[in-house]
Amino acid sequence: MTFAEAQRPRSEERRISPVFWVLLAVLGTSAWAVWSGFGENARFGVFLLVVSGWVVSLCLHEYAHARTALHGGDLTVGAKGYLTLNPFKYANTLLSVILPVVFVILGGIGLPGGAVFIERHRISGRWKHSLISAAGPLVNLALAVALLAPIGAGLLDAAPPAFTVALSFLALLQITATVLNLIPVPGFDGYGIIEPWLSLRARRAVEPFAPFGMLAVFALLWQTPVGDWFWRLAYQVMELLDVPPAYAALGYQAFRFWEG
Repeated sequence: MTFAEAQRPRSEERRISPVFWVLLAVLGTSAWAVWSGFGENARFGVFLLVVSGWVVSLCLHEYAHARTALHGGDLTVGAKGYLTLNPFKYANTLLSVILPVVFVILGGIGLPGGAVFIERHRISGRWKHSLISAAGPLVNLALAVALLAPIGAGLLDAAPPAFTVALSFLALLQITATVLNLIPVPGFDGYGIIEPWLSLRARRAVEPFAPFGMLAVFALLWQTPVGDWFWRLAYQVMELLDVPPAYAALGYQAFRFWEG
């Protein structure tokens, strides 16, 4: 086997998937349609822009986990297809893509998806493990800032209102995903960040409750005052970048085109 033949599979493992290119094409086309007012139903364009943008961000979130794991020592992530940005390569497409999109439609909240399977035994060092878990939420935070900064700076003052509110709502989804992911509860990246620093006894004590962590958090968000605190925090992040939270609310209304 020649060196070139040995290198070809590795390059294919890291080649961007056509599925991701299609997602980017839908995102770009829907953004153009909303900006130009193309089509009879502008709100459907907002829907496509937000959904495609949200799925793209999910892909980038999981890619960040996988890429950081690769540099941390888990060389198997490439063979699993995690470096291709293809959402169908994730360990659980239902949890990683479908449910997050459903949660956006039903409640306007960015549900973090658990997708890539990292072989942690291949990685040594607590800091590496923590960084792998933190990489995903950091991507969401970076995307939120990238979406909100131009609006807050007034660079989009001349843009069509539908475009501005769509970006604001998409940014709000990134903020909620960041906040949720950083909660130190099993099932969220926040727990993955602190887990390497916990004692074996503490990890064993938490283990029986791990499957219910995400359900417990969402029950608190919808059934207790914790939900009010959560949304206030998300809106305060928007205000830090000089973007009125009302923009995101208008974006969510436009997103729900089926309500007339």
